[in-house]
Amino acid sequence: MMSDRNDCADARAVAAKVRAAGSSFYWAMRLMEPARRDALFAVYAFCREVDDIADGEAPADDKREALARWRERLSAIYDGRAESTLERALARAVARFDLDRRDFEAVIEGMEMDAGDPIVAPDMDLLDRYCDRVASAVGRLCVRVFGAPRAAGEALSRHLGRALQLTNILRDVEEDAARGRLYLPADLLAARGLAGLPPQEIAHDPRLAAAKRDLATTVAAEFAAARRALAACDSGDLRPAAIMMAVYERRFARMCARDFAPEPRSRLHDLLRKAEKLAIALRLALKGPRWRASM
Repeated sequence: MMSDRNDCADARAVAAKVRAAGSSFYWAMRLMEPARRDALFAVYAFCREVDDIADGEAPADDKREALARWRERLSAIYDGRAESTLERALARAVARFDLDRRDFEAVIEGMEMDAGDPIVAPDMDLLDRYCDRVASAVGRLCVRVFGAPRAAGEALSRHLGRALQLTNILRDVEEDAARGRLYLPADLLAARGLAGLPPQEIAHDPRLAAAKRDLATTVAAEFAAARRALAACDSGDLRPAAIMMAVYERRFARMCARDFAPEPRSRLHDLLRKAEKLAIALRLALKGPRWRASM
């Protein structure tokens, strides 16, 4: 009984952290039945912690040390030595849904890539590895929690992870360039005469839109493959994945419609986007078991 009370206290504490973090997909995760919901919150909280380390203002050595400590914490989780609230919540998720330690480690590797020297114009192999570590690995953890069939779930995580991360890359070129980063692949930049230019110069070059359009072809193909993979997931509750896909597809469509010009930002703009996400989540929530028919 005491253990049950402690488990509930841990779950409430992690859920409170997720909600306080302001995730726009908090309500999508809330759709799940309690055990799956608590596991998703734990996975999200882990991802948020390591991402905050990578994107923080600490010196690179301090970031690497903090990420190395998370590797030690994973060892504690998988060896039955979890101590903190989040570690215990992750340990329960690992035990209940057979989460693969290699996927957690891949997420940390992705954060180490961001915490090190800035990535600038990677080749496609490096970009693929980056997308796998920071996005698809998270997807692999989530589809296990969703209860997806293994093969279809793996395909969904691969394609949807790439689609989401490449959409973010297209959206954030200018913001990333201000931090010395440039995730657009070198071959696409070279094809548009942008090879070798500094990130901030590329971010304001009129040829950038053409390079973004080239990458958008890959993004569209990844969304199509993700949709097919989602349709093949004939078991489990994948509504959070469906919500994320719908939200990001709309985001991608808007970017294409304005030919990848930066989107104006305002308080009203942010509120409208949050309302859109909530509307999509509500639509799928009300569908219940029939949610697939609406996709």
